Amino acid sequence: MRAENSAIQSSLIAVAQPAGTLQAAPEIRSTAAGPEAAGGPGSRPAPGPSAGRSGTVLAGLGVVAFSLTFPATAWGLESFGPWSLVALRSVLAALIAGSVLLAARVPLPDRRHWAGLAVVGGGVVVGFPLLTTLALQTSTTSHAAVVVGLLPLTTAVLGSLRTGERPSRTFWTAALAGAAVVIAFTVQQSGGALASGDLYLFGALLVCAAGYTEGGRLARSMPGWHVIGWALVLCLPLAVAGSLVALPLEPVRLNAHGVLGLVWVAAGSTFLGLYVWYRGMAAIGVARASQLQLAQPLLTLVWSFLLLGEEMSAAAPVAAVAVLVCIAATQRAGGGAARESRRIRS
Repeated sequence: MRAENSAIQSSLIAVAQPAGTLQAAPEIRSTAAGPEAAGGPGSRPAPGPSAGRSGTVLAGLGVVAFSLTFPATAWGLESFGPWSLVALRSVLAALIAGSVLLAARVPLPDRRHWAGLAVVGGGVVVGFPLLTTLALQTSTTSHAAVVVGLLPLTTAVLGSLRTGERPSRTFWTAALAGAAVVIAFTVQQSGGALASGDLYLFGALLVCAAGYTEGGRLARSMPGWHVIGWALVLCLPLAVAGSLVALPLEPVRLNAHGVLGLVWVAAGSTFLGLYVWYRGMAAIGVARASQLQLAQPLLTLVWSFLLLGEEMSAAAPVAAVAVLVCIAATQRAGGGAARESRRIRS
């Protein structure tokens, strides 16, 4: 009888194991499909408090790196023309990314990710650097910084549409308040009129927000540095062609500022900055991470004052405090939404 019971138990275990495997498969697939259905039934669970804090820190480090982009670009323009600077920036960043991907033996992304990587490359590797560099031919870095201060709201809107994130009313109220502060500060800085480079800057807002949104979505299914690394590699042929065309046509006057500016926008802003930025967005969401960039214009003003000697308006500290309050409100609202999401799922 014992032998018979043992045989029956063995048979049940043998049958249960395949069934368990079949039941686990949909869960694995739904995790992989999470980015495509973010916020839906198949999305990944919301991050815990520690993951949220680390995501906020990573996204914040990305904002600090980005805040140096305009002053570094102004330095780079001392040595290179605008087209040459953008092309060389992309080439150097792509070589860094390609070397890291090769050393780590990272496999090629799935075919379904290449379209998204193309959007990232077109937005943050080519479009934003080119349009902002052209704008800096006629605009000061401080003016460009405050106009691009509308990027957080633009990214939050596109992120909500693309990824399915649904921030709370408190979040949107704080985000709109932060955007209003930035707009008021922009108008005050420009004397009530738009500068000639603002069309370039508004175009840069749209393409960069699209690249951030798509990159944040992809960073939920692959590491953040894979996202920006493959986007840079994808743009390498275009960047090399642009360098070969632009360098003979634009003057090159090498100096310390120009070389340091080029190195920073390539290695700091384009590779390292986007690496930590996408990791942060994957952890806390596109909308919530985007609002940290409300601090970016004011950080850029500080760098412009320290590195370029540009004047800082008396309204800057007031705007800084107002923006920080709005950032705190959006992060609190985002954290509350994440906790509510975890409670509902549990």
